Amino acid sequence: QVQLVESGGGSVQAGGSLRLSCAASGDTLEDYTVGWFRQAPGKEREGVSGISGGVNRRDTIDYLDSVKGRFAISRDNGKNMVYLHMNNVKPEDTAIYYCAARLGPVPRIALRAATSYDYWGRGTQVTVSS
Repeated sequence: QVQLVESGGGSVQAGGSLRLSCAASGDTLEDYTVGWFRQAPGKEREGVSGISGGVNRRDTIDYLDSVKGRFAISRDNGKNMVYLHMNNVKPEDTAIYYCAARLGPVPRIALRAATSYDYWGRGTQVTVSS
């Protein structure tokens, strides 16, 4: 069973950048599909990005439309981590960001669905000021 811990959140001005990290322990994260989700105050949780995992994976990736061209998800298998690179951030990106994982591959259409994931971290706060 994998355990996930997010880090890298903080306060940043609009137009700035952050890199969120999702560190895994207890298993090999390369074998898991990993997603990033966020939840702003008073809003529902939404899937920001996902990257498929597992044997023979093709690193299928999906992004929320509002972050395409600004955010990028990537893996560092040597460090057992997945990152969310956030560039040109906007105040509407303010939220608690969570990483989640599921053993094996997930099709692109389901990469940003919370129901696709079995394991969740506790989140890291991102605050973007204008």
